[in-house]
Amino acid sequence: MKMNSWKYMTLHVGKNVKRVEDDGILCAGLFGTALILSALADFRRAALRNMSLFCSALACFCTLFPAAGQQAERARVPDKLFGHRFLTFNTEICVNHIETTRTDNAGVGVRRGELKDEKHYRAITPARVREFRDALENGFPDARMTWGISWKALHDTTPDFVEIRRMIVGYHYQYGDDVTLMPHSYFANVYNDVEQLNRDFRDGLAGISRMVGGGFRPKSVIAGFLAAPNLEYLAREEGIHVCQGNIWSQYSIDNQDGEGSVCYPYYPSREHFCKPAQGARDFIDCVNLDGWTVDFLAARHEGGMRNGKSYNCRMGVGPIETLLFLGREKGLRQMLHTTALHFDEPNFSTNGFAWVTSNWELFLPVEVSGLTEWLAEVRRRWPDTRVITQGEFGLLWREQFRENSFDYRFVEKRGSGISDSDSTKQIRWFMNKSFRLALLSDAGKNAPEEVIDFTRYDLPASEPKEFTRSWSLLGDINQKQTRPQDKPLRLKELPAKFRRIIRRRYPL
Repeated sequence: MKMNSWKYMTLHVGKNVKRVEDDGILCAGLFGTALILSALADFRRAALRNMSLFCSALACFCTLFPAAGQQAERARVPDKLFGHRFLTFNTEICVNHIETTRTDNAGVGVRRGELKDEKHYRAITPARVREFRDALENGFPDARMTWGISWKALHDTTPDFVEIRRMIVGYHYQYGDDVTLMPHSYFANVYNDVEQLNRDFRDGLAGISRMVGGGFRPKSVIAGFLAAPNLEYLAREEGIHVCQGNIWSQYSIDNQDGEGSVCYPYYPSREHFCKPAQGARDFIDCVNLDGWTVDFLAARHEGGMRNGKSYNCRMGVGPIETLLFLGREKGLRQMLHTTALHFDEPNFSTNGFAWVTSNWELFLPVEVSGLTEWLAEVRRRWPDTRVITQGEFGLLWREQFRENSFDYRFVEKRGSGISDSDSTKQIRWFMNKSFRLALLSDAGKNAPEEVIDFTRYDLPASEPKEFTRSWSLLGDINQKQTRPQDKPLRLKELPAKFRRIIRRRYPL
């Protein structure tokens, strides 16, 4: 009897009975062990007829005996947040490069045989998935990552995507990777109302649990941008308390704006996903995470063009703005510069911990060797770095911070000199639950600083009620300088009320 002809398989181990659907991979534990013993009893028949099932059971066996699957090492998450450097890494499995609803899309198809533009996109295939996961393992052997599966990819019945789902579940059991839903690319609220998205989360997360089996639940969700009511739904109804739900500083690029938030973890407000909660009244118990760590000096601009030249405000550790646009050598240099902003002093000691995050879309025409080289250099320069899933990191932050008592401070003393990372400038950022403040000055000089961003979070805020790309929370002065009021000012030129608010926290 062939495995794919079974509707269900029933395994008996003592008094335990387990039904396993044929579209999943066997759960870890005694069931996988029992199947291995059965296959070994008649290895020739297992090899000829049931090798796929045998391999699946072997992966499960490795989770029962950690030394075989190296899970003992990978399962170690620090018992505290402070004193550690963290790197989190995500990817998206999708059918179209921008999916907008359960059935619609605004992008090209990236399945094998459908892809027309092979210059700008790669087909998502089992080989591409394997190449990518191997690149991560080769660069940082102890790494765990998070796989985001779109609604369409979760339900696609083509052979490639059936196999890709099997592979990802296998990576969960082999490496400890997290597997979660990414509902509709990164801009779900632009195309869906809150209620529809909540239904998508309900049904999609249940589908992920069925796919992985064994009572599995994701530790987080990947969403790009996500509205406050949806974040609250995840925490209240789905028991998920970590979400990649904002893309720090994104403005006038891609399909949605969401400028105005904090770049490190925070609890969002019920009023706006960019706003840190001010107290119990507006508190959402879902840690909101950035999606890509970016260069602070590059981030102060908007979009991808400036004065007729190609720049990108998203430049940091993401592959598009570095390896793809800049090439391997310069791209890696910029990725490491951005990483060092957080992992080196003084920012590491000032904040007590450091965090860098990236999301790598598999349809990008970028050689994965660049990923390996970046991670290998991170491991060499900062060998204590913990590469864990974003859910594990977010939950560790949640254990440390029960409310928004954070006080993040960053300084980029000099840009990299690449693209919009201006080597003649210095920028300082101050971020707390009440406001964020950015000061720009000439690098290496005792020059006066100018305020290029002052965004208060202690004021009422609201999210759009209509379908729109404009979800930013712009303060009195915004770093993008898109409004007349955003003209930089020296601290002494600020209104007296603003100076008093700032000096309650910082002796500037």
